Amino acid sequence: MKEEKKIEEQIEEQVEQPIEEEVQEQVQEEAAPSIEELEARIAELEDKNLRMMAEFDNYRRRTNKEKLELMATAGERIFTDMLPLVDDFERALAVIDDEGVRLIYNKFLAFLDKNDVHPIETEGVDFNTDEHEAVTTFAAGEDQKGKVIDCTQKGYKLGDKVIRFAKVVVGE
Repeated sequence: MKEEKKIEEQIEEQVEQPIEEEVQEQVQEEAAPSIEELEARIAELEDKNLRMMAEFDNYRRRTNKEKLELMATAGERIFTDMLPLVDDFERALAVIDDEGVRLIYNKFLAFLDKNDVHPIETEGVDFNTDEHEAVTTFAAGEDQKGKVIDCTQKGYKLGDKVIRFAKVVVGE
């Protein structure tokens, strides 16, 4: 009986070995396309991940830039609303030469200067559409052509940004 079992076991081993090899080959053949598909899927997901990271980085940079711009011009509306007060002070000083009014006016100008609000230069400069608004033109000599002749209302900049254009008369 023992011999019969040994023989049976040997026969089973001989029969199982080729079957096992055949099954393994079939599994590998069937798995091979799925491995290729998985590798393609991994590559696709890695590409998507890389693009998402780049998109997020661009978003972060853009929002940081917008925050900086917002902070830089946050007071623009307040300063724009204050400019008529400066105009009124200048008109008052033209009529009244009062020491108290001049003192307040100078303090007000110092406050604007401290907050990076500066008047736009107009006297004797070339007309510049980025800073000046032509109210009218005036027939002047050849040397005054294209130059600012007179300023009817001062213009101001907050940093490098024009918050009010200078209204000027331009020579032609």
